[in-house]
Amino acid sequence: MQSQIAEGPNKMKSLTTKNLRIWAHASAIYVRPRLLLILAQGFASGMPLLLTLSTLSYWLAKVHVDRTTIGIFALTGTPYTFKFLWSPIIDQLSLPVLGKWFGRRRSWLFVIQLALAGAIYLMGLTDPSNAPMETALAAILVAFLSASQDIVIDAYRIEILKEEEQGPGAGATQVGYRIGLLLSGAGALALSDHFAWPAVFATLAVAMLVCAAITLIAPRAPEPAITAQRRSYQEWLEEAVIDPFADFMKRRGWLVILAFVAFYKFGDAIGGWMANPFYEAMGFSGTEIAAVSKIWGVIATSLGAVIGGTFVARYGIFRTLMLGGIFQAMTNFGYCVVAWRGHDLWALTGAISIDNFAGGFAGAAMVAYLSGLTNVAFTATQYALLSSLSALGRTVMSTPSGWLSDHLTWVSFFSLTAFLAVPGLLLLLWLFRLYPQRDKANERAIAEVP
Repeated sequence: MQSQIAEGPNKMKSLTTKNLRIWAHASAIYVRPRLLLILAQGFASGMPLLLTLSTLSYWLAKVHVDRTTIGIFALTGTPYTFKFLWSPIIDQLSLPVLGKWFGRRRSWLFVIQLALAGAIYLMGLTDPSNAPMETALAAILVAFLSASQDIVIDAYRIEILKEEEQGPGAGATQVGYRIGLLLSGAGALALSDHFAWPAVFATLAVAMLVCAAITLIAPRAPEPAITAQRRSYQEWLEEAVIDPFADFMKRRGWLVILAFVAFYKFGDAIGGWMANPFYEAMGFSGTEIAAVSKIWGVIATSLGAVIGGTFVARYGIFRTLMLGGIFQAMTNFGYCVVAWRGHDLWALTGAISIDNFAGGFAGAAMVAYLSGLTNVAFTATQYALLSSLSALGRTVMSTPSGWLSDHLTWVSFFSLTAFLAVPGLLLLLWLFRLYPQRDKANERAIAEVP
């Protein structure tokens, strides 16, 4: 008995030391050069996104476009939802000349980023108050090029990272992504208080040109053994278009997987599209929104993403997804407090802090989950399909958000967005029952860390 009593503290100390070693091992992955590169590419992916989301909705609100119309403008992000339709071309074809110089992934990325810089600049020259259709068309072009860029970046990340780096890679992606959002969100809103919108968009276009320059120094991703040019058209069509979807449909419960991906962030998407009009209605200036919602919010999201990626490595994807899903649903009630308080920066800071932390935490888990679902033979196409469904909530499914906010109080509106998370959580429980060994395998791998 005495030996057992004496052994207790030693065993506890041993377990504590092992846990610290595990966490240190998981955290150290983030400083690897590949992870830093993935962070930079996350920035390039996130920077243009808000130009068809919250920054666009704020711009429309400032020029007094009605809220129902602002809700309809969510459709400008439709290319994110349907990018899987042209992903086989980007996935399987190599650009002539540039493909040989830079590699398949980098050549596509460089060309798309140059075009994206031009599209962002042109969008800033439009006038949404007098010619909203021109603004909508420019936003659709930006969304199309941005979605195409995501196809390449997602495939590049999955192909260049090792299996044990995928979870932390998802976290690094989210951090870089949020820094990009910081520029196109906080930067754009703060600049709009002092400069005309064309100057704001020109600044963002220059930032995209910098991203194109970084692409040129990135390492080449592994190249396929057989290129599309060496195959017949029929062979290419089968391998590029049919095989990726046929392969995905072999998975057990593939329809449940697709439904889960579409609904996991549905509530957050509905609330997020009307966030900036809500802030403007509460009397917050562009500089205040930039300081609290964008700068501090991005810090909170980045922290959540890093911790979320580490949780995936330590506890598994499904458990992290469930924790993040519940957390991000509950934090929507924080905006009810802001609606009650009105123009209160402290209330806004608190609501945004917990909401963005939860969003980053859940987002890192979702990126890791989607990455794990893809077959390396069809990386870009399959990931494009999954991320397209993930974007469905913030595009087509978000269009009623303006009408709902016009016919509900802000308290009722944000309460509703919290309950809209329930379908996604129920689908996650279903998947957990379909794949009960997923997280157990992860635990065994972590336990083997020396």
